Amino acid sequence: MSEHLSNTELKRLHRDWRKKTNNRLALIIDGIQGPYNVGSIIRSSAAERVDFAWFSSGATTPDNTKTGKTALGTDRYLKWSECPDVIQAIEAAKSEGYQVVGLELTEGAVPIHELKLNTDICFLAGHEDRGVSRRALECCDAITFIPQLGKVGSLNVSVAVSIALYGCVDKAGIKALSLRVYCYSDSFFRPINFGKSLQQK
Repeated sequence: MSEHLSNTELKRLHRDWRKKTNNRLALIIDGIQGPYNVGSIIRSSAAERVDFAWFSSGATTPDNTKTGKTALGTDRYLKWSECPDVIQAIEAAKSEGYQVVGLELTEGAVPIHELKLNTDICFLAGHEDRGVSRRALECCDAITFIPQLGKVGSLNVSVAVSIALYGCVDKAGIKALSLRVYCYSDSFFRPINFGKSLQQK
């Protein structure tokens, strides 16, 4: 019977995996307010070696006591600051060399397994109810969604972000995961069509 890895063995495993990675990852949080959702995203980000986050208006921040109940202290691995507007966040991500990919169920969105993820990616995740705003999606380089086979139409936002983060690690490998989290509150999203994508070639 297989035995659980010791703490030393676990650290060695993660260290060896990090050596195999070579791209950066970023994240824009679009007005997510639920502290348990934010805490879960923080924990998943820390697990994938993400270390920097930007938050702004309308978004719950890591210092919220309820956020800590799901982050379970993992916020100590993240440096964080605030950004006042989502467009500024997108521009900041692009200026640092990231391709901004919106996580949204909308016309023209590409299944996440068809995206080219072996580059520096910045995922844009939206508000729990409204999703990613129209104006934010218009600035994205691509839009993706996570295919679902069941009868439920959408995933919890923290679950969707976790899947997206792991998708990058699994498919491309991430060297120094730098989570850039920019949060804001914006107008209601309406589906639109975009011609841009980062589809596999």
